[in-house]
Amino acid sequence: MTANLATVAYLGATILFILSLGGLANPETARRGNLYGIVGMTIAVLATVFGPRVTLAGMPWIVGAMVVGGAIGLFAAKKVQMTQMPELVALMHSLVGLAACLVGFASYVDTSVVFSGAEKTIHEVEIYLGILIGAVTFSGSVVAFGKLSGKIGGKPLLLPARHWLNLAGLLLVIWFGREFLRAESIADGMLPLAVMTVVALLFGIHMVMAIGGADMPVVVSMLNSYSGWAAAATGFMLSNDLLIVVGALVGSSGAILSYIMCRAMNRNFVSVIAGGFGTGGGAAAAKQDGAPAGEVTAISAIETAELLREAKNVVIVPGYGMAVAQAQHTVFEITKLLREKGVNVRFGIHPVAGRMPGHMNVLLAEAKVPYDIVLEMDEINADFPDTDVSMVIGANDIVNPAALEDPGSPIAGMPVLEVWKAKTSIVMKRSMASGYAGVDNPLFYKDNNRMLFGDAKKMLDEVLAALKS
Repeated sequence: MTANLATVAYLGATILFILSLGGLANPETARRGNLYGIVGMTIAVLATVFGPRVTLAGMPWIVGAMVVGGAIGLFAAKKVQMTQMPELVALMHSLVGLAACLVGFASYVDTSVVFSGAEKTIHEVEIYLGILIGAVTFSGSVVAFGKLSGKIGGKPLLLPARHWLNLAGLLLVIWFGREFLRAESIADGMLPLAVMTVVALLFGIHMVMAIGGADMPVVVSMLNSYSGWAAAATGFMLSNDLLIVVGALVGSSGAILSYIMCRAMNRNFVSVIAGGFGTGGGAAAAKQDGAPAGEVTAISAIETAELLREAKNVVIVPGYGMAVAQAQHTVFEITKLLREKGVNVRFGIHPVAGRMPGHMNVLLAEAKVPYDIVLEMDEINADFPDTDVSMVIGANDIVNPAALEDPGSPIAGMPVLEVWKAKTSIVMKRSMASGYAGVDNPLFYKDNNRMLFGDAKKMLDEVLAALKS
């Protein structure tokens, strides 16, 4: 393949990637967007493998690597459950960061192309920044994977003088960057490059460890952005225009998504990165004086079925508990049955529900829930006063009225789904444990609220059986 043909193929792939991003912006076009992305990536890989920069001698290594990588990807696609997607996404981000680091070191020790003067300085800056971003992305994503998979607790790790530690790390990176650029040989430059890499790896670990479980959806989108910039940096090091463009697309879209997620939580990006908000969840909340926060009214699955059967308008709010219980298919069966009986059933989705952006949308789409009844928070909130039953499945912080009613709450000002305005709200939870923000939820104690305790899948199966009887 000639250089001109490879360039045309890259251009076509770039257009397909842009169309892919556009398609992924809407659930109804997401499947088409995925298809565009697959075709674009196929064209990009083929244009690279058969392009002028790959020799016949290197072809067996590339083909072997593609076979191994493809086999791992195929295994993961078949083995990984939908509930494990957040940690899988974080793990994939770590691989992009690791690739950027390895390419950076390989590019630095490569003597086949000799740079001089300003070109040499620019190339070394690209290497330094590429490895820096890649190392932060790699270690941060590995920690995020641990938190999302439950292998690491969600409670933020706040070291003494942590901000001063971060500042010291930044100063070290700048200092060793200066030493790296002043190095006269590869051997002299390897030490400052290695020290910077270690500092960047430690910073990535420290940064994500300090972020609480409540902010993990933002962390996932943030690391997505980092992986994009790492890919762009790799593109600069390899002089690959497609990698630069695609990396910039991923990096900018991830940054925009992080901003949207922060807005949905009434947080700013700097406060999220600074860490310290939220807990690992699981602790039952109480008032400051230690007294019980209030009394709750429990309800059975049969009573829940009766309320749903008599309702005309129902809004279901899914949360991470639905994902853990893998209850989305039962939810669809209940929805289908109620709609056949003439009940207007819709879903309300909060932007940060679950552990990654769009987590609930993906689960509902997998269960074949119609796209037109899955509405965003801004679209559904005004309808709660006319709703007979709002049913919350494993969500907590995103339906907390303290965000609007208590100025002193840690989540004050956060936009939430106002489920308590329905005639009756039903909250499905295993226990009275707090959410990942670590704050009490007054919704549980409201007069029109009922608590359906137990595993979401088991309880919904009982509700479905009662509706069919």
